[in-house]
This record gives sequence, structure tokens and C-alpha cells, in this order.
Amino acid sequence: MKREPEGTGAEPSALWGRIGCWWSVAFAGLHFYWAVGGGVGLSVSAGPLATERPLWFVVAGLWGVGVLCLLGALLAWLLARSRLRGVPALLARWLGWGVSALLLARGIGVEVLLLTGTTRLDASVSEGQRAWTLALWNPWFVAGGLAFGLAALGSRRHTEAGRTPASGR
Repeated sequence: MKREPEGTGAEPSALWGRIGCWWSVAFAGLHFYWAVGGGVGLSVSAGPLATERPLWFVVAGLWGVGVLCLLGALLAWLLARSRLRGVPALLARWLGWGVSALLLARGIGVEVLLLTGTTRLDASVSEGQRAWTLALWNPWFVAGGLAFGLAALGSRRHTEAGRTPASGR
């Protein structure tokens, strides 16, 4: 018998996949907003590139990252689904672990570098950029990394539970 949290209709293991999905969609939306000319928050994220907006930055750094985030949302949604079995489940889980590792390494790594001062900052990196990176962007990456990692972990548990002989699957 399955237990579902009251009022949600969702399995507990699917929660992190859904959070990862929403995290990715929000990040994609922000990049698309910047790509079409929005400026709020971009200057503290990208520095001089925000004002110059070279074509390569708009195409790869804004549109490209936005599309990658939508692919991440699809992956998180797949991790939240209980129907994946076999190779697709294994592939989704490994991709989830990879995304988690990448986001955690980026978030924690940059945070450590900035807090310890082990790297000299380029003169183009303002104090405002540094502060926003420490306070907002790096914790955002860590949150996404945790969501994807927990979604991958929950996906494994759910898939293994689905293999029991009594389930008839």
C-alpha cells in the first residue's frame, strides 16, 4: 500500500524532482528575460558583459543557458516520475547525479574561493558582484544541486521499490 502525503497526491520521493524542475524553470526564465533585453540583476551577475552584451554572450550565455535549464527541468520532471524503469531510469538517475555534482561544485567552489580570497579578483569584478555572488547566486546553485541530488536519490529508491515481486511490475 502506498502512502501519500495528505493533500498533495504526490509521493515523497517525487517532491525533490518537482523542486528541481521548478528551480530549473525559474533559472531558465531569468536567462530568457536577460536574453530579450531585461537588465535587473544581470549587471551583478555578468559585470561588464551586461552592458556590452556581445552576440556570443547573448546566444551562448543567455539563450544557451536558458535552454540547458529547460533540459534540466525535463530531467528533474523525469526523476519525479515513478514510471521510469530499466535503462531510462538509470540514465536519468546518473544525469541527475551529474547535474547535482556540477551545481554543487560551482556553488560551493566559487563560495569558498571568494570567502577565502585564494584567487585574486579581476578588476572588472565589482564589490557588488562579489556580494551578490556570495549572498544569492552561489546559494542558488547549492539549492539546485541539492534538489537534483535528492531527486536522483529518491528516484533510485522509488525504482527499486517498484521491482518488488508483490508489485506485479
